[in-house]
Amino acid sequence: MKKWIVLVIIGIIVVVVMSNMSYEQQTIVPALKDLLKDKPFEEWLSQFEIPYWGKIISVETRGYFQFLEFLIRKATHFFGYGLLAVILYTLYRKLKWYFPIVLAFVTAVVIASLDEYRQSMIPGRSGLAADVVLDACGALTLLLFAKLIVVVFKKDSRT
Repeated sequence: MKKWIVLVIIGIIVVVVMSNMSYEQQTIVPALKDLLKDKPFEEWLSQFEIPYWGKIISVETRGYFQFLEFLIRKATHFFGYGLLAVILYTLYRKLKWYFPIVLAFVTAVVIASLDEYRQSMIPGRSGLAADVVLDACGALTLLLFAKLIVVVFKKDSRT
């Protein structure tokens, strides 16, 4: 159980550290320019337009590398909070708390909300409700996947 507590603490520390960084400190655009000089999949990615915070985000509006970075950043939100929720779910199950999946989801959403609120106070960053929704979707998706795995393995262990 201690390792799950440590993983929760590490997850929260990662969230806090990343939230304290400005966009300029976090940007991966220079690395993407070095790694993807030939702009693979540019034509395919150019088909997508993503409405976000009242704007359309696309290769056309942002450029190839900035659009790719946007996708990576949002995927990190989705999977990062999803992973944190699964770690919380595992901890709550080990503690034998009632409704661990609900508690894990609520905890992840509260952490995401507090994180976005904090970001709104950092120069050059913005706290967006849309990111909390994205974080909640990631938490819910990965929690449901984890629950499915738990159910499947429980059935296998009985036979």
